[in-house]
Amino acid sequence: MHLRRARRAVESPDNKMAEPGLGQAAGVHRPRNLDWKRAAALLYGDWGTSKAYVIGLAFLAAGYASLPIILAVCVLTGLVGINYAVICRYFPDGGGVYSAARSQGRLLAVVGALLLIADLTVTAALSVWSGLSYFNIPILKEHIVWATVGMLLVMGAINWYGPKHSGSFAVALALPTAIVVVALIAISAPHLTTRYLERPHENPAQLWVQFVSVILALSGVEAIANLTGVMKLDPDSTPDHPKVAREAAKAIWPVAVEVVIGTALLGWAILSLNPNAIVTLSDGAHSMREALHLRSEDSLRFIGEQFGTQTFGPLFGQAFGWIVGIVFLFLLVSAANTAIVAMIGLLYMMARDHEMPPVFAQLNGHGVPRLPSLIAVGLPVIVIIATANFTALAGLYAIGVVGAITVNLGSCAFNRALPVKLHDRVLFGVTFVILFLVEITLAHTKTDALQFVLAVLGIGMVLRTWTQKRSGITTLTVTRQVAEMVSPTLAASMQPRMQEGQRIMVAARGITPVLSYALDEAQLRKASLYVVFVKEVAVYYGGPVRGRARWQDDSEANAILSLMLKLGCERDIPVMPVYAMSDDPAATILDLAATIGVDFLMIGTSHRLTLTNLLRGNVVTNIAAQLPDTIRLIIYG
Repeated sequence: MHLRRARRAVESPDNKMAEPGLGQAAGVHRPRNLDWKRAAALLYGDWGTSKAYVIGLAFLAAGYASLPIILAVCVLTGLVGINYAVICRYFPDGGGVYSAARSQGRLLAVVGALLLIADLTVTAALSVWSGLSYFNIPILKEHIVWATVGMLLVMGAINWYGPKHSGSFAVALALPTAIVVVALIAISAPHLTTRYLERPHENPAQLWVQFVSVILALSGVEAIANLTGVMKLDPDSTPDHPKVAREAAKAIWPVAVEVVIGTALLGWAILSLNPNAIVTLSDGAHSMREALHLRSEDSLRFIGEQFGTQTFGPLFGQAFGWIVGIVFLFLLVSAANTAIVAMIGLLYMMARDHEMPPVFAQLNGHGVPRLPSLIAVGLPVIVIIATANFTALAGLYAIGVVGAITVNLGSCAFNRALPVKLHDRVLFGVTFVILFLVEITLAHTKTDALQFVLAVLGIGMVLRTWTQKRSGITTLTVTRQVAEMVSPTLAASMQPRMQEGQRIMVAARGITPVLSYALDEAQLRKASLYVVFVKEVAVYYGGPVRGRARWQDDSEANAILSLMLKLGCERDIPVMPVYAMSDDPAATILDLAATIGVDFLMIGTSHRLTLTNLLRGNVVTNIAAQLPDTIRLIIYG
């Protein structure tokens, strides 16, 4: 339906589309194929994991007096969710901190992005550590630091080849995790009691510090805000006037409600265990209070074991504990992988915006940025080795994510150019003040966290300054063919002549016979020829792309498109090069074909056997299945 609407928009007399210039297609929109269910599952992969360590850390901070802290964290989580549901309404093309802050200034956007990188670094390290702790194998716990480092290196090796299925893995784990959480609540509900709750032992100022120290797992809303640019549109909107308020709300609200209610109930459940009861652990007998301190890193598994034993016996308790441990192990490792992928994408996006060195945008043979991939794994490894302590690692987390969200909300609240309603602006402002106070408290009380964030900001700003200084003195040497393309006579000869023929699009993946065939057809039909080159990039980042991708900077695309321009000029055929970078070439080709409104789409290969293998894959079959009836598909081999 989206492709057909795009086609009609192109052909409508009231929406006459100017011919695209060299290297672009006018009116092209990114494919919006992320529905609210998948977005909710991706959000749950971050928010849903918060229960895995927030409850244990709260108990470490305040023991049986930690319920007010847990409830306060739940309230703040819900408040942030409300804010980001509104932000998604105002930023349908991506509303993460890097996008929102950029409207206020490029420097502020870079600061917000670097704060988010600090958050993602700790998220990756903390999630893997917590996931391995949930496996609860003594020898693994003894060497948890190096086991975490090894797991991060494995994920880095996997992501070197492109994270094609990591998102689907996170989605597949969302439902089992939700079922396990519901089962935990159901088993513990009959045992909930206020008998063992204790009054807070500290004064309000110390309570505030304890609350600030356990604010974790808020960065998922940043991911959702970034992904609005690829979310499916609301029914009453169009690609030219996108709206995703309903889709974003349907993704955020169920997860926010589950996280708030689930965390509150499970936090109450852990405080319903008799503190004087004797529990046998692997190292001997302990009181329940001591056991909860020792098992704070896998508190949900411990809850499952204890209440499962009380309800159905020891055998069920141990089995249920293993189920909880395995499910949260995979979910936490998946959350760490998502953080690595997001960090790669953010560094790549900043390089594309000329905020980071150009080397950050160089891709390996699998379409993955080389240096960002190494940084996304190297930073968590360094942090793990430097801290070597779960509580210390958790202490580094909040300052980055709270800072990034504070920058985002402040940018939205004080940006007068943004058409924000008054009550929404007040909401942003109130939440901004709360999070700003949290950030100041973190900076004052957690010296290690402040030094970590300052180090990330310092290194990032030095790289940015060096990049901007270097960009002013760099001399670019181009080939004769590229230099000739700026010739006024060549540009004039490339202007489209639409009065006699049709539009033909050919998808180029090399210098293959299909290009010659497309030229013959265009000359015969007196048609305009659109030569499309889609560079496959295995980077998942939903923020809006700034700056135009230039085919002249891509050696492979330059070779093909320059040749087609030359041959088209010699044969008096109007050739329009179209260059795109995408992690889904099929969807991009479909969108370009429908938006431009071509009459023929040609796809080819240099070998018939390759064509046969290609037909078994997804690209051609997806194009053939979704191509509008008004566009004829020609496969040349």
